[in-house]
Amino acid sequence: MVQRPEGQHFFKVTGSGNDFVVFDSTTSAAAAGTGAGAAAGLENAETIRSLTARGTGIGADGVVFLERAGDGDVAMRYYNSDGSEAALCGNASLCSTRLAVELGMAQAGGFLLHTAAGSLRARIRDNLPEVDLEPVTEVRSDAKDLGLKPGERRLGYAKVGVPHLVVEVPDIESADVAGRGAELRHHRALADGANVNFVSKRSNGEFAYRTFERGVEAETLACGTGAVATAIILSEWGESASETVLWTRSSLPLVVSLKHNGQAWLPSLRGEGRIVFEGRIRDLD
Repeated sequence: MVQRPEGQHFFKVTGSGNDFVVFDSTTSAAAAGTGAGAAAGLENAETIRSLTARGTGIGADGVVFLERAGDGDVAMRYYNSDGSEAALCGNASLCSTRLAVELGMAQAGGFLLHTAAGSLRARIRDNLPEVDLEPVTEVRSDAKDLGLKPGERRLGYAKVGVPHLVVEVPDIESADVAGRGAELRHHRALADGANVNFVSKRSNGEFAYRTFERGVEAETLACGTGAVATAIILSEWGESASETVLWTRSSLPLVVSLKHNGQAWLPSLRGEGRIVFEGRIRDLD
């Protein structure tokens, strides 16, 4: 049995319905009087699964550990709800940006948010967190060799820190996110699997999308890197330009701004990062 420190302070945060449990590892270290901090005892797969379990735990799509990194910068480590560590999560980055500023770890005007997928420039803009992601160079606008099914119009691929497939469908409401999403997520041609995003155009010219998320192994209410991958593929298809508004399953928008530099896409992601509540761990199953 993994020993889990009780009394650990945490924040519950959400980005467009993509929800996370966040620990301030810097504060935990100071409180514990150690270099590593008591929160380090929580960074194992069994505990992550217990924390994120809905009904018996706090309930979340993932867990984030934040700590100060140099002069005014912040580092984040992200774990999926299945306990696996992920290189990047877009909405977790937005939530971390919001929380880091709230806690005085960073300045709202701008700082570096260090992730396993690179260092992101982060800020609060128009009262919403925004991050500049690392350049995206692994893009295939035509990935139909993975197999299009009836009703699917186009299929693309982009690696935005983590791998994503983008499937254009005529009606987002009737998309088989659970079934088809799971099938593509485990496609034999993808060594590491992929997140799967379904997208369709709305009557007002904006887009709605839904994501089957790797590591959660289910549909989530939003996916930040999925929104970026979808915006890039839509731009490759000529369906969108420098700014794309993508409506999530939670009926909140994520805004992706894109620049193109040679073979690289330079994306920025902006959207909700809301602190829902804070508390302390007691009897974690």
